[in-house]
Amino acid sequence: MPRICSFAALLILFALSIPVTTFVKAQRSGVDTYAITNAKIVTVSGPVIERGTVVIRDGLIAAVGDKVNAPADAQVIDGTGLTVYPGLFDANTTLGLPAPSPLPTPGGGGGFLQAQLRAATPISGPNSTQPPGLQPEVMVEDMLKPGGPEIEGARNAGITTALSAPRTGIWMGQSALINLAGDTPQQMIVKSPVAMHVGFSSLRTGGYPGSLMGVFASLRQMLLDAQQYQRVQEAYERTPRGRRRPELDRSLAALIPVLEGKLPVVMYADRQREIERALDLAQEFKLRAIIAGGIEAATVAERLRERDVPVLLSLNFPRRMTSAAPEADPETLRTLRGRVEAQKTAAKLAAAKVRFAFQSGGLTNMADFRANVAKAIENGLSHEDALRVLTIRPAEIFGVADRLGTIEVGKIANLIVTRGDLFDRTTRVTNVFIDGRPVDLRPVTPVAPAPSASPGPSPAGPHAEETRPNFGGTWVITLSINGQSLPGKLELRQEGGAVSGSMQTQFGASDFSGGAVTGNAFHVVTSAVIQGRPVELTIDATISADDLSGTVQSVFGTATMTGSRQP
Repeated sequence: MPRICSFAALLILFALSIPVTTFVKAQRSGVDTYAITNAKIVTVSGPVIERGTVVIRDGLIAAVGDKVNAPADAQVIDGTGLTVYPGLFDANTTLGLPAPSPLPTPGGGGGFLQAQLRAATPISGPNSTQPPGLQPEVMVEDMLKPGGPEIEGARNAGITTALSAPRTGIWMGQSALINLAGDTPQQMIVKSPVAMHVGFSSLRTGGYPGSLMGVFASLRQMLLDAQQYQRVQEAYERTPRGRRRPELDRSLAALIPVLEGKLPVVMYADRQREIERALDLAQEFKLRAIIAGGIEAATVAERLRERDVPVLLSLNFPRRMTSAAPEADPETLRTLRGRVEAQKTAAKLAAAKVRFAFQSGGLTNMADFRANVAKAIENGLSHEDALRVLTIRPAEIFGVADRLGTIEVGKIANLIVTRGDLFDRTTRVTNVFIDGRPVDLRPVTPVAPAPSASPGPSPAGPHAEETRPNFGGTWVITLSINGQSLPGKLELRQEGGAVSGSMQTQFGASDFSGGAVTGNAFHVVTSAVIQGRPVELTIDATISADDLSGTVQSVFGTATMTGSRQP
């Protein structure tokens, strides 16, 4: 009888043109059931269970408690000495978004400069009326790509869910909330769209808007145009006869849910004045605002609370960088104060009862994600609040608290298992479940230390870093490819074995951190903004005294780089 059923099912699948392999794969996988037993369970929604069991079935939490037994068909994980938490959220990322692809070169010519200009050309539908960076109709769900080292690094940190948003622009586009596992974008997406994203940086195209005043004017004008567009469309729908059909405008149509309050607006603002301007714009058009970044959000906490505006608070805290040169000016008092205050912002927002969630904020080393939460705890944030703003708070802000954020029966089984307290610096994530499936954790390869000048042990202790050459300073560079040259400038700051800074050319600029120093060379991967569009760059450089040489790789090829340090 089972053979007849299977054969009949195969005939039905053939008739429906469904690949047989899909059916076979589904048969093999079946319903997965897991039980984590004898573990401490931090549910977030209720009291901590000191010794209990979590049962996962068909991607959901099927049971949790201190009197729950593991089902006979479950794969059992002994959780003795381990702690189970809800999976963590990263509340604002670009995870899952690939680097832009190169476009064909007409006639086989081109080169680096032409390729850079083509990279700035918008990928737009036939009804897009706006230039790059002013296209709110852009959807992250259309660009998602599963897997990759960035996603693996986030999972190693205990992150199972992330808000993925477009990288650049003014009207940047619409984000998607994704689980960090799945073979297809559809399997990753939890909710889409989640929010419209707005940036206040000029497009650096040499045209309008090229200033902060122009950016706000552009935002206001598009909102006013969208209001008019909505009125015209509604009037036509009421009485189409005798009226000329209005033209479709995808950009303005995408703003209608924003104006109606159906789609929140994430506004990127760090400084007090930026946040105030963002709130003013939101108040003028009755937008559901969310502030992203929020370094100085505590200075406007009362207004944020009164208007119930959440904050996606960056964990990419300002760090001290080695001076570019001995004669460089000392850091300003504002810089020093800002570095200290950034770690206190979370506690101040919690005390002021402002809703907030943590985001990685472009951290290049995801091991700093939980470590920086620990710093916020050391600066006044309670342990309980820290856990909630990594789990249930972002779930509430993004409208998915009914399915994520706590360990409760019926919710998606996004779980992490740790050996030790989540915020202890020595704690290790041992297991991660996403959508009820275990995820392989691949350790991040550590940066190799600078080689010793002689065989045998390296110089003793903390003084070993003093043998590294000094990369810091301003370097005048030239990029060359296919016989064409592009002048630019490289600003480097060095802190031990790490390099950060920025690279500028006539086509755009890129800030970066997390560059790794090995001997007299450094390596960094960054994303340059070229006329409002991101282009991933890999920079490898070697220095000799005040001379620099290396390469810059991108989707367009490899450019050689030469340069000299400015005195």
